[in-house]
Amino acid sequence: MAGALLNTADAKKKKDKKKAAEVEVVKPLELNSSSDTLSYAAGMMLTDGLIPYLKQTGVDTAYMAKFIEGFETIVKSGDNPEMKAYVAGMEIANRVKDQMLSRMKGDLKDSPDSIVDELAFRGFIDGLKSDTSVYDSKRASEMFKQKFEAAKKAKEEKLYGPNRDAGKAFLAENAKKDSVVTLPSGLQYKVLVEGNGEVPKATDKVLVNYEGRLIDGTVFDASKKHGDKPAEFKPSQVIKGWTEALTMMPVGSKWQLYIPYELAYGERNTGSIKPFSTLIFDVELVGIDNGEKKAEEKKEEAPKPAKKPATPRKRNTPKKK
Repeated sequence: MAGALLNTADAKKKKDKKKAAEVEVVKPLELNSSSDTLSYAAGMMLTDGLIPYLKQTGVDTAYMAKFIEGFETIVKSGDNPEMKAYVAGMEIANRVKDQMLSRMKGDLKDSPDSIVDELAFRGFIDGLKSDTSVYDSKRASEMFKQKFEAAKKAKEEKLYGPNRDAGKAFLAENAKKDSVVTLPSGLQYKVLVEGNGEVPKATDKVLVNYEGRLIDGTVFDASKKHGDKPAEFKPSQVIKGWTEALTMMPVGSKWQLYIPYELAYGERNTGSIKPFSTLIFDVELVGIDNGEKKAEEKKEEAPKPAKKPATPRKRNTPKKK
C-alpha cells in the first residue's frame, strides 16, 4: 500500500515537472534605447479601445489567449503568401457570413424565400473554383436577381398590399363628393379658400404652409414643425402631386390635396409613410418669392447715367496787332 502511494506521488511530481518545463519562460523586458521605448509604447497604445471593439465584433474575450496566438502567428509569418491567403480567406468568410448574407436574410424576412447558409457557402466556393457544373457566374447572377426581386415583390404585397388597397378605396369614395375635383393624373383636390393671385411656375420659389396626413388621420409632417415661417421650395423639387397642384393654385389659395401613392412616395418606405400610401395635404400658397427676378427687372429699368457733356474746345483768339 505504501509502495503504491509512493509510486503515485512520484508520477505526480514527474507530471508537474514536465508541465513546468512546457511553460514558456518570459524574459524581463529591457528597453535600451529611445527607439525601444517609443516602439513598446506605440504597441501598447494601439491596444487602447481594442477590447470593447472585439466585444462589439462578437469576439469572446474569455478566449483572449487564442486571439493573441492568432496575432503572433500572423506577426511571425512575415510576408508568407500562403499565410496571407489563409488569413484573407478567414476575413472574407466573416464578411460574407456576418454582413452580406445577414443583409440578404434581413431583406428576405417575411418573404416566401430565404437564404440557406450551407448552400450559399457552397455556391461561393464553386464560384471561386470556376465550377460551372450547376451555373456559370452570369446565370447565377441572373437567377439570384430574378428570385430576389420576386421574393421582394411578394414581401411588399404581403406587408403593404392592404395599404395600397385602402388608399384606392378611399380615393374612389372621395371622388364621389361634389366638392372634390379629380384630375386625369389621379390627383384629387378640394378648394378650401379661393385665391386670386399669381399662379407659380415649376421653377418659381413658393412660400407654403402645409400639414400632411395619412388616410387614417395620422399627421406625419407640417410646416409649423419646422418654424414659424412658411416652407420655401420650388414646385419642381417636391413630389409629383404637389408639383401639379402648386402650378395650378393662385397665390392666396388653400387646397386640400388627396394624392395617390403613384404621385407621392410610391413603393418607398420613408418611416412614418409606408409604401403605397395615399396622402392628404392641407396646402396654403402664401406667396411667390421672385426676389432675384425683381432685382434683375429693377436693374434693367434703372435709368442709365447721363453722358458726360463734351468739353468745349478752346477757341483760337485773334492775336493783337
